Amino acid sequence: MTANGTGGGGTVSGGEPEPSDSLRTFGAFVQALREHAGMSREEFGTLMGLSKHTVTSIEVGRRMPDPDFVERAEPLLGNTGALRNAVRHLSRRPGLASWFRQWARKEETAISLCTYECRVIPGLLQTEAYARALFEERLPPLSDEEIQAQWTARAERQRLLRGRPNTAFSFVLDEHLFLRRTGGSEAARNLLDHVLEVSRRRNIEIQVLPTTTGVHPGLDGPIRLLETAENHWFGYSEGQETGQLISEAKVVSVLQQRYAKLRSQALTPEESGSLLLRLRGEL
Repeated sequence: MTANGTGGGGTVSGGEPEPSDSLRTFGAFVQALREHAGMSREEFGTLMGLSKHTVTSIEVGRRMPDPDFVERAEPLLGNTGALRNAVRHLSRRPGLASWFRQWARKEETAISLCTYECRVIPGLLQTEAYARALFEERLPPLSDEEIQAQWTARAERQRLLRGRPNTAFSFVLDEHLFLRRTGGSEAARNLLDHVLEVSRRRNIEIQVLPTTTGVHPGLDGPIRLLETAENHWFGYSEGQETGQLISEAKVVSVLQQRYAKLRSQALTPEESGSLLLRLRGEL
């Protein structure tokens, strides 16, 4: 899934899945049994045909074990059946890219969320038809089951817009995102109707950056910012198959300055609504 994630120093990379409680628990079982068997991570990895790094990732809960991991590990770790029992309770958030999960978790409790997007309509604002049009053209191709999992995860994230009335949402969207007609004319009309409906909620502000805008601070790509309940700000930057949570204050400050400038260059929310209505009438 693409979030619609590169930052400078002080970032937290999301190359591996953010540990879930079940992954941490399973990893702790593996580590405890390995240590009880008197093996180092390197020794255990050699017997398993895995690198020391992979064993470490599993034990700290960063990596989901391969399907045959348990059956190969059990005989080496006492054949107690503990791993077979523990693996049944492993869970991850299907449909969310591993590098996006840290940001998604912070989204759930943020008091402010700011998004500038120039590539695709942000996931929080997508309709099912628009999202499926993106998923169906993904490379490598996705199966029907994977497409359904992607949409289910995206729809679940969209509950933020309905379930957090005290969170301030701000979106600045390039006009050309609506001109592309992703999924065809009918999907484009439905998307415009949906965005207009969402924009009427008092905690959600949507602004359009016209195609006639010249140089602007979003030329380096999308910008995502959020404020936590403790009034700490984070940024997020995503590229091809990778993303990073940005925590360094200096970098976040730069993104905040750029986002503020984008808001000043974009149409007002009222002007943006009028433009979207005009675009809808032209379909």
